[in-house]
Amino acid sequence: MTVAEIGEHALLARILARLPRPSDSVLVGPGDDAAVLAPGRNERLVVTTDAVVEGVHFSRAYSSPADVGHRALAVNLSDLAAMAATPRWALLSLVLPGSWLVADVEDLVDGMAALAGRHGVSIAGGNITRTEGPLVVDVTAGGEAPPRRWLTRGGARAGHDIYLSGTIGGAAAGLEMLKSGAGDASNCIVRHRRPDPRVRLGMAMGRARAAKAAMDLSDGLADGLRQIAAASRVGVRIDGDSLPIDPGAREWWSHRGIDPVIAAVRGGDDYELLFAVPPKSGGALRSVRRHVSDPPLTRIGVFTKDPLALVIERAGKQDALPEGFEHFAHR
Repeated sequence: MTVAEIGEHALLARILARLPRPSDSVLVGPGDDAAVLAPGRNERLVVTTDAVVEGVHFSRAYSSPADVGHRALAVNLSDLAAMAATPRWALLSLVLPGSWLVADVEDLVDGMAALAGRHGVSIAGGNITRTEGPLVVDVTAGGEAPPRRWLTRGGARAGHDIYLSGTIGGAAAGLEMLKSGAGDASNCIVRHRRPDPRVRLGMAMGRARAAKAAMDLSDGLADGLRQIAAASRVGVRIDGDSLPIDPGAREWWSHRGIDPVIAAVRGGDDYELLFAVPPKSGGALRSVRRHVSDPPLTRIGVFTKDPLALVIERAGKQDALPEGFEHFAHR
């Protein structure tokens, strides 16, 4: 049975039946013309939106419908994590080809609902429309942050340490593995299919005031560093030898004669968090680590005074920081 055969209203009823029950902060939820939400007392509403497009952000040859639903919400939760916000609500807009099977749509929603349940997120509404083109899953997510506790890209200063959560390179290597037919066993493939937004870590860093700036790594470490440097008008000096590269990715690239450091710095889809941490924030940072031990945090460098100096040091030598991924850029 396809989406075209069942029709919009019957499909919507099936989707609503699969969503978690909304929290008490959702005053009016799915089924009306708009959602009505109640932010917490002394909280500020933080909202983001992002879409995943078939053929651009995922391929059905490598990802299941449940993977797609997970990813569509995860990329938005990662944005909220970078702002140190507590995620609360999401709106789901499905742009569906009529040939999609209803069972696949249900699997997509199940993948999203499972991640929403893990983080206490209510799917508060959305929309369904049809297309003759590729599938588009568009999510708008909202959350809360205490006054003056949210993080932006513009708060880094010269002398702030650069910290990175988890490891990098895994998702990019995972996609290469899938394209080469290397199999499905690697953790790198899991990281490509189902990115893990660092929600608890982002919240903890904001509430402890351990960081002054942050960004999530959707388009890779090189892009994230350049974005924070531009917004904060600072330079960057990275210790390439200290970068926490996913072991599977390092092995994959090394065996193919590819420099793992450069590949990991350029690679996207890791959705780790990048922080600017003042040197005097050691106590706050230790507090965060006591409460959130996974993923680990690694110091990888320092922000510097010269906004034109974006460098990576390796074995005593300095090179220009590689370019990151950018949509529509000519390569």
